[in-house]
Amino acid sequence: MLSFSQDAGLSSYGTPDRQLAYRFGNIFWGSNHEESGVDSHSNRCLFRRIASRAGSILGQAEYTSDNKLLPPKNFREWIFLSSGLGMSYSPQGADHQMFTNVFVPHWAYSEFLKNGKWPDQTMFVVEERSSQTKGSINKAGHFQTDLMGYGVEVKDETHFPEKWAYFNFDETTKSAQANPKAACFQCHEDHAAVEHSFTQFYPTLKPIAKKFGTYKQERENVD
Repeated sequence: MLSFSQDAGLSSYGTPDRQLAYRFGNIFWGSNHEESGVDSHSNRCLFRRIASRAGSILGQAEYTSDNKLLPPKNFREWIFLSSGLGMSYSPQGADHQMFTNVFVPHWAYSEFLKNGKWPDQTMFVVEERSSQTKGSINKAGHFQTDLMGYGVEVKDETHFPEKWAYFNFDETTKSAQANPKAACFQCHEDHAAVEHSFTQFYPTLKPIAKKFGTYKQERENVD
């Protein structure tokens, strides 16, 4: 995996997708782009195309022209943070138990390990799947079955003045508008242990956040 923070000079090119595009550009044209015979307009157009593709590879948000989020690609290849079964934030609970699987891009996870904070452009995907007890040789407990949908949480200071936004997808969704603030945003604002992430439910990340002093211990209190 590429580690941009360790490459001298690349940080000046901004977000990891632009850094990767610059690296690809050097591969395509050599270190001196002006000697490659490609005019500057073509350079810029190709750079934008490479940057867009790099964003998909790395796991960064992509939007339509009207600021709707496109479905994140290959998120099951990201870092798996945790899984829950039948979790509900309301006393009533749900009428069925489902699994929730949480994924975050490799590059964002690596940055969190360094300082206990989520960098701009971080995305979380919460995949929802049905649960089943009896099947094949299984007689007790639960296992995962069909996809029910997935939610996406994005930290993007460029697109959202309050940094964080939330979206819902299913297998057929082409793009999604951000959910109203009164829904997911306010819940995460009021109860998340690290910024807008429910790190209190991610056992491998809790000690990292506590080490760097970014963990809000009071968010573990039972209401």
